Amino acid sequence: MIRTTLIGHACLYIQSKETNILTDPVWFDYLWEEINVLCPSIVLEKDKVPPLDVLNISHRHQDHFDVRTLAYLVQNERIITPNTIILAPKDDLLLGILDELEFKNVRIVSDFEMIQVKDVTLTPTPSRNQISTAEDEFPEHGLLVNDGEVTLWNQVDSQVNPDIIQRIIELYGHIDFFHSRFVPLLEGNFSYNKPLALPFDEYCTYLNVVRALSPRMVVPGSAAFGYREELNFLNHYSFPTTQEQFLRDLAAFCPEVPSSKYFPGDVAYISKDQIQIKKQDSDFVRVKEDDSQKLVFKPGAPVPSIKTQTTDPIEHDKEMKKVEDFIENCFLDRLTHSELLGGWQHWQIVYQLEVFGQEESQVWSIDFAQPRLPKLHKGDIGKINLYEGISSSELYALIEGNTSWDYVTLCGNYRTFNNIYRITEGGFELPPEDKSNYALEPLMDIFPWDKDMDKRKFMRDVRRWKGKSL
Repeated sequence: MIRTTLIGHACLYIQSKETNILTDPVWFDYLWEEINVLCPSIVLEKDKVPPLDVLNISHRHQDHFDVRTLAYLVQNERIITPNTIILAPKDDLLLGILDELEFKNVRIVSDFEMIQVKDVTLTPTPSRNQISTAEDEFPEHGLLVNDGEVTLWNQVDSQVNPDIIQRIIELYGHIDFFHSRFVPLLEGNFSYNKPLALPFDEYCTYLNVVRALSPRMVVPGSAAFGYREELNFLNHYSFPTTQEQFLRDLAAFCPEVPSSKYFPGDVAYISKDQIQIKKQDSDFVRVKEDDSQKLVFKPGAPVPSIKTQTTDPIEHDKEMKKVEDFIENCFLDRLTHSELLGGWQHWQIVYQLEVFGQEESQVWSIDFAQPRLPKLHKGDIGKINLYEGISSSELYALIEGNTSWDYVTLCGNYRTFNNIYRITEGGFELPPEDKSNYALEPLMDIFPWDKDMDKRKFMRDVRRWKGKSL
């Protein structure tokens, strides 16, 4: 028999007769640079969590790779023992952070490599995101757990295809219990003025994976978080479906597959004879409040204006002076030396940067359509086809190197849009579907979203939490 307990979001506690496994631990609010909270909220009695044989980390997104929780675990010798094995993807940044936190027994996983730990076989499954060489892509894996009698699969955030599904079936014949992806997250779409409709192609893949596997039981996995109270409006723009909707759609799509809701504190008992889900049966975690109604998808709900997070007038004046000095003395020079300058000029970009303070905003504009080198104008010059609006606090933090685009684009205080075309003789010229080479936002070009920025982000958390009593 295997037991699996949902602690929160993507964190599962999996037990066989001899082996205890913990996945993607996120045990504290707030998470993801203090933007998000677990939803539903939980009560977790950490002292009751049993010692671990295996800690599995699927990838380095901060809702799966939480430095605060990891810093707590590594200094808790009762939970992380000298024999605990840490399974991690081949991700230099992630591995470096684990080393900074002083984790031992770290084992890099390989796709479909069978790892024997006591009475279970653990098999990492690949993700199709690894075929990309883009800077924002990185290794991730799902996890198969088999005790010789039953098999469960935790898909986590991994992207799979028919070949991966076929390989899983070849290895184990069938899946008894499946933690499935169920919600295509739209977080960030609001800030980028991207469509907010349910992405049906992606959503359909989740349903097709369930049908292809035909497990004995499926439950929705991951995606159990929301925005903190101050950013509550973003909950209406980020989560286009729910556990209930997914299960309703699944019942119509492949009615032969049993399914169930799955909340923190619920325990699934999986044997070759039967599968039982006992609600709130855990002795160390339970739902504090079912506040999942906060995540109702309702784009069109009221949206607050961009506003600096700096409330102290003196500090606000200091940040604005720094921002204004940067824009008026450094900004244009950086842009004219950018590799993207030719693209902005070709597409005749008229760019506007709007910086928001406590109650007001200031505007700067650049017309890249000019035949000469572009000039910076204070104020509005009419047409806009590339826009960035940002709070002074977030721009100040970018200038100082104290934040990341992960935070800036998800905190509600950065918004952008583009409307790019070029008039030609007798018609229009439009950019290719992938506009990234032509319409990259100037601020993101100046402050690149790369591995160095990611490393600084994680190291700030390491310095904050390492060795601390939590």
